[in-house]
Amino acid sequence: MAESTVLCEDYRKNTEMMSEMLRVGSSFDIIKKTVALEAGELTLYYVDGLIKDDTLFKLIQHFYTVKGELCDAAEFIKRHVPYVEAEACGYTDELCRAVLSGAAVMLGSGFGGWGVIIDARTYPARTTSEPETDKVLQGAHDGFVETLIFNTALVRRRIRDPALTFSYISVGRVGKTDVCVAYMEGRADPVFVSKIKDMLRRADCDALAMGQQSLAEVLVKRRWYNPFPKVRYTERPDTASAQLIEGNVLVFCDTSPSAMILPTSVFDFMQETDDYALPPLTGCYLRIVRHIAFLLTVFFTPLWLLLVNRPEILPEWLSFLVPSSEARLPLAAQLLLADFIIDALKLASLNTPSLLAGSLSAIAGLILGDFAVEVGWMIPEVILYMAFVSVVSFAQPGVELGFAFKFLRIMLVILSALFGFFGFFGGIGLIVLMLCTNKTVAGTRFYLYPLIPFDGKKLKRLFFRTAKRE
Repeated sequence: MAESTVLCEDYRKNTEMMSEMLRVGSSFDIIKKTVALEAGELTLYYVDGLIKDDTLFKLIQHFYTVKGELCDAAEFIKRHVPYVEAEACGYTDELCRAVLSGAAVMLGSGFGGWGVIIDARTYPARTTSEPETDKVLQGAHDGFVETLIFNTALVRRRIRDPALTFSYISVGRVGKTDVCVAYMEGRADPVFVSKIKDMLRRADCDALAMGQQSLAEVLVKRRWYNPFPKVRYTERPDTASAQLIEGNVLVFCDTSPSAMILPTSVFDFMQETDDYALPPLTGCYLRIVRHIAFLLTVFFTPLWLLLVNRPEILPEWLSFLVPSSEARLPLAAQLLLADFIIDALKLASLNTPSLLAGSLSAIAGLILGDFAVEVGWMIPEVILYMAFVSVVSFAQPGVELGFAFKFLRIMLVILSALFGFFGFFGGIGLIVLMLCTNKTVAGTRFYLYPLIPFDGKKLKRLFFRTAKRE
């Protein structure tokens, strides 16, 4: 798009300039509609499929009733535009962006160097159904969708306070994607909010083609060797509303059915909506189970590998951990191969029609496991323990954190196989180092908060669900 210019007083030149900038005629969906009135002429530009057809039809019908000379744009809006969301604008780049965003732009023979933006846009959208990856046993069953205005409305419905602020920013030189920063005035840290807005305004990218992932890469300077996620996402408006009330900041990206929660520490990933939707005792129990599942996901198979390689240190009552049979592959190679096969089955199930995905995954797992034992690739204990770890990994909802756990487990298995106990404890040291050196977005909070810096009350709330939130 060309540099920003201002409309001139000549109506014909303005329409020629807008038609050239929007390349009317080159794209079938960009429509130019001319309306000849009794004493003037109007030209409307809009994108077919992104405009409310019935609203535009009624507006054009109303314009045909206008009598007398056309007045300037601001006065025309007051007298003859009954639609609520209408404003005057004189900059061509803003007018073109409005058209491509779904609004209608109107130029008039009496408007002078101004145009009128009528925000009658509508986007294709699915229903606000419950997210597949963040379901709850009790509570609301609605979820965010790919339309930004729907998502902000779901939050506004839950927080009826004028302190709730939605700040709009356009990101991307070409894509001009709508991004919204949501926060509670007086609760959120104003310095942090200002940093997030500045980062978005200075974002150096062409477009946010992949939505939230592209936005996260703009905000977060990733270190490829550190697998811990820096951003937490939620597709639930009730969770998003709770985070806003607690003073956090949300970032919504148009075309993405989730909100980014900022800032984020590693302990935030261990919370779920069910912890608060269920009674305190039940929520506390589920939270403890989730933390135990986290430890098992990372340390179970590496620790088992160590104990099997050093059976002399096992007490008698744990002797059953030592496998009674052997396979052709080393034990560490079996664990890594099982991890690879499980991931391959997950990918295959994603590309399998939904009616067949469940049954084919189960059949493939059983057949592969049985043949792997028959031909001597694996021992039954490896298949059992890896299946247990795979199931337990679903106890926490974050996809990125789940992969982080997997990479850490693979690292511990390799180090334990190569260097024994020294490798195992050295790997734990590396995990602690990654946690301590991982930085949050804008660097205003430690990744291990509330452990570092220590905040006893908030740390207690992360592990134990109480009846009254402090």
